[in-house]
Amino acid sequence: MKGYFSMVFSSSGTVHRSTVTGTHGMTASGHPLASLAGLKILMQGGNAIDAAIATAAALNVVEPYMSGIGGVGYMHIYDSATDEHSVLDYVGLTPSSTDISLFTTELQSRGPLSHLIPGACSGWLEALQKYGSLDATTVFQPAIEYAEQGIALTVKNAEFFSGNIADLKKFQTGAENYLVNNTSPTCGDIIFQKNLAETFRQIANEGSEIFYTGSIAKKITKYVQDQGGLLTLEDLNDYRSKWTKPIDIKYRDYTIYAPAPPCQALQYLQTLKIMEGYDVQGMGHNSTEFLHHFIEATKLSMADRAEYASLSNAPSKSLLAEQYIKERRLLIGKNAGYTGGERFTSQKERNEILPGQPPEWMLNECTTHFNTIDKDGNAVSCTQSLGSGFGSAMVVPGTGITLNNFMKWFDIDPLSPNAIGPSKKIEMCLSPAQVWDDYGLRLLIGTPGGHGILQTTPQMIMNVLDHDFNVQSAIEAPRVKTGQPGYLVDIESRINTSVQKELEKRGHILNQLGDWSPAVGGGQGIHINPENGSFMGGADPRRDGYVLGW
Repeated sequence: MKGYFSMVFSSSGTVHRSTVTGTHGMTASGHPLASLAGLKILMQGGNAIDAAIATAAALNVVEPYMSGIGGVGYMHIYDSATDEHSVLDYVGLTPSSTDISLFTTELQSRGPLSHLIPGACSGWLEALQKYGSLDATTVFQPAIEYAEQGIALTVKNAEFFSGNIADLKKFQTGAENYLVNNTSPTCGDIIFQKNLAETFRQIANEGSEIFYTGSIAKKITKYVQDQGGLLTLEDLNDYRSKWTKPIDIKYRDYTIYAPAPPCQALQYLQTLKIMEGYDVQGMGHNSTEFLHHFIEATKLSMADRAEYASLSNAPSKSLLAEQYIKERRLLIGKNAGYTGGERFTSQKERNEILPGQPPEWMLNECTTHFNTIDKDGNAVSCTQSLGSGFGSAMVVPGTGITLNNFMKWFDIDPLSPNAIGPSKKIEMCLSPAQVWDDYGLRLLIGTPGGHGILQTTPQMIMNVLDHDFNVQSAIEAPRVKTGQPGYLVDIESRINTSVQKELEKRGHILNQLGDWSPAVGGGQGIHINPENGSFMGGADPRRDGYVLGW
């Protein structure tokens, strides 16, 4: 075999948690109870897809600010029986009556104008129907039990709750559903979600039709319209999740798969292709040379992503073509370049890093991530979200369904290809990854983090592929993130002080995040041993990430 994965599991890198191993199945998610839900299903004879849907539903209960049935996501499924890679896109469209003139930054961020059509219900049941082996009632049961019997909040739970109290109080149903005596719950408080339990029970029994055409659909649209929103029954009736194929790149001896545009994974694929031209291992982990080149490569790929990823005919192949990547790599100098930021801007500044012009093209958060795998090799890498914490902060009365606020991720600059419009697909940051070599699957990995997903993901991947870190240490290692206009770089303080001083000499302006910051994500990963097929899992201590295997 080629590459670092030809070796048995590495013990390289510093870890603050013990690594988790298994042979029959594994679940890595953003919360221990969600991982337990997936593991229960695996131990009952379910496959990785069954476990994934159980995990997704459980996350709705135990991380209600991150994701849920009123949200959206991308799920990359590998089916070992057919040797087939499929990406299930359950990112909803904007309502058909959407008009950009209705929106301000505030109105697109919270409240009744901020929703995309909720896609998760369609996605979960579609994945289960096509690839699952158990019935929906069995798969939803762990989540139903958590919601009905209550869950005790962790320290991280309480922190995320506290940051969203003001917005939840703007909408009576949000406060009623999540607050304890109209105040922020604290660590150890028990949260019950009995309406959500009943919703899950109805969906498990009756299918997605009840959500999109039946009684739940009517409750959703009545509530939204009563609050002045745009979502209609017809919007829900017409929605279907969509099966697509992933795009991929070769990175050294590996193939890295990610969802196709308008998924923004295009950015980290391009970053990795630029970094492939350097001796990343030789530079040393988180050295001055590595971090400088990574930051600058990120700025280049960010500019291209913002310009092209949301186009209906996004030039993915051209943007990832070897010659174009070489040309972009030549733009990286000794000192920091100026970035225009993570969003599209129609007015470019004089010294801003600009998007390139790929030749063929010229011719023609709050978020959660989880992975599951079973003994037969079926595997799922999934990232899903409500948008901001608790999404729109609106909970549909009597259902426990928190609606997303992904209208926030559109631009209100009408010149942007990602501008708000009717029945429109959004440029989406959710970007699960799978890494393969010539002999099979080697790594499932991903993270929450908004636009930072596109920077945390390649750092974790290079930690494994180039630096031979085991998956837990690859996730724990300190990170950087750029993206604000100018030269600013967010940096975890564990990175060597001398390296930080050298980066500053090169023009980077460093913003200290502290030693461990959820601002740079909360990654989960599963590494597959090429010699015997066993699993090693990693989960991020920056949030409530947890791995369970057997």
